Amino acid sequence: MARSDMSDLEWEFIKRVLPNKPRGVKRVDDRRVINGIFYVLRTGIPWADLPSEYGPPTTIYNRFNRWSYAGHWDRIMEAVADAHNVDTVMVDGTSVRVHHSAATLKKTTRVGAWGALGAD
Repeated sequence: MARSDMSDLEWEFIKRVLPNKPRGVKRVDDRRVINGIFYVLRTGIPWADLPSEYGPPTTIYNRFNRWSYAGHWDRIMEAVADAHNVDTVMVDGTSVRVHHSAATLKKTTRVGAWGALGAD
């Protein structure tokens, strides 16, 4: 079990909220796919460089995208929070890198644009 792999307790909470729509082809194990997604998100590696123990990278990438558009990740993250009895989950953004244009954007420009949208 890798560091990013979910525990049995987390899996018990998560599997209850997963979508269960068979598409005709036998599904790749959901737990393995989610562990692969967590591995990519934790390490920052490209999807194509995902270790083979998690399954085909295209399957994992496609499932991540499909579930993102469908809003399933909100329910999955709530299930993980429930597994740990957490009411609020905070993300520390002090070390998050942003694009140069986002870091140097003038505050007056943003406020001016928002004010222009609200003025009628």
